[in-house]
Amino acid sequence: MIPKSDERIRAIELRRNGLSYSEILKRIPVSKSSLSLWLRSVGLAKRHIQRLTEKKRASLQRGWAAWHQVRVDRTEKLIDAAKKEVGKISSRDLWLIGIVLYWGEGSKQKPHNVSQGVIFSNSDPLMIKLFLKWLRETIKVSEDHLGFELYIHESSKTRIPLVVQFWNEVTSNSRDTIPTYFKKDKIRSLRRNIGENYFGVLRIKVRKSTDLNRRIAGWIQGICDNCRVV
Repeated sequence: MIPKSDERIRAIELRRNGLSYSEILKRIPVSKSSLSLWLRSVGLAKRHIQRLTEKKRASLQRGWAAWHQVRVDRTEKLIDAAKKEVGKISSRDLWLIGIVLYWGEGSKQKPHNVSQGVIFSNSDPLMIKLFLKWLRETIKVSEDHLGFELYIHESSKTRIPLVVQFWNEVTSNSRDTIPTYFKKDKIRSLRRNIGENYFGVLRIKVRKSTDLNRRIAGWIQGICDNCRVV
């Protein structure tokens, strides 16, 4: 067995050479408390401090990367399992889905505007696709009754051709252009909806749809009645 005094001398030497506590413990089998006691007054050269700092940073990055991958894998498993729970969507399911979508994102008739038609606005292309599927396949709205408008921040003016092409593909719109309206940017705005993935808000307008809006209001009331939330 190596005497404690020799272990202490060896530990101090290794520390002065820039080794970390964990690296020293791999070579000298003593308790961490003993090592801390021996080395508490041992200083390190600047280059050694820098090396240990980089080593610690690299260790933290590896730990973060491993944790990130665990989270990604867990998220993928949860999403895959949840997708399977949905099962097949019936025509009635789609009908109800469209009603609830409009309840959340559509324009409603008010006492001061009893002739409000069907208008649906959103920035999510998948939601836009789903609502259009509802209009076309379930409600049987003809293409000549569908209109589109684009609302986007004026800082994206130079991207308009690309943005219009994007929404034309999303909506299967055969028209070359979409009427575009610009929103003024605030100087000190902290908006996150900027950059290449920002495509503004698309508004779907159904022509001559005052009565359809009233029917949707009735369907919404029917859902509430049957769910006993009134």
